[in-house]
Amino acid sequence: MNEETPKYAISIAAELVGMHPQTLRVYETRGLVRPKRTRGGRRLYSDSDIARLRGVQALTTALGLSLAGVEHVLELEGAIQVLATRVRELEARLAQERREHARELAGARREGRADVVIWQAPSNLPDR
Repeated sequence: MNEETPKYAISIAAELVGMHPQTLRVYETRGLVRPKRTRGGRRLYSDSDIARLRGVQALTTALGLSLAGVEHVLELEGAIQVLATRVRELEARLAQERREHARELAGARREGRADVVIWQAPSNLPDR
């Protein structure tokens, strides 16, 4: 079992987060949480659903956001996660290309090739 495993009935989930079960149904209707369903149609909430509900609760109570505001914040957080993943992928690709370039350059130097020059990055680029 992991944090995505559905295991809590709506009554237990509501108790865990201190909300009324009807509030959880409203949140599901709004798409703020998506519990799994059994074949019989019962909602089952996972630990990640519980964490998400607590996050929604924090946004509505501590920050006073409306549900529309919460939806917007959650959309932005999702977009940030997608972009952060893309940045990590690009950084890994850049690091690999730099390693390959360094190997090629070292090989060219060993061969004594005069046509290979060392490229210097412009000073206005961030150093990585």
